[in-house]
Amino acid sequence: MVSICRYIYSQLFLSPVIIPVFAFLALADSGCTVSYSMSGASISPDVKTISVEYFQNRANLVQPGLSQYITNELMDKCRAQTNLNFVNEAGDVSFEGEITDYRTEPLTVSGDARAAMNRFTIAVRVKFINVIEPDFSYEQTFTRYEDYDSAKELSQVEQELSEKIVEQIVEDIFNRAFVNW
Repeated sequence: MVSICRYIYSQLFLSPVIIPVFAFLALADSGCTVSYSMSGASISPDVKTISVEYFQNRANLVQPGLSQYITNELMDKCRAQTNLNFVNEAGDVSFEGEITDYRTEPLTVSGDARAAMNRFTIAVRVKFINVIEPDFSYEQTFTRYEDYDSAKELSQVEQELSEKIVEQIVEDIFNRAFVNW
């Protein structure tokens, strides 16, 4: 009985009639109002262009290169996960913002009153404008941190931790703009 069911099942789905029917149904359904990407982003098909302004560093401690790094990472994320065309002037959707915090501080104190762990924090204020669907526009500060052993100087771990934090912040910015769960 099992072999008969397998035969019927294989013939049904390998039939030259079934495959075109499934292809037709898939194409017929492609006229929906929201486009989806493999990243989970949902972007209106009316949105065609994007712009990303340079993120100025307004933190008390300014790390050279961080502004350009965050700007580039956000642009790279949008290029990789959307089909939007980048423009220099204001796009259908646009990002602007600034780095508002870049600091390290003691987190926990050990028995001899020294910090056992330090916390490295970066915060970025973002203004996202969606002229096609204004309800999706937002202004928000994204903050992420990483803890590190206080036996190490910040300069020893700064590069690695900055990259991790910026990756998380860029993911948060992108998801808030395009992944409407």
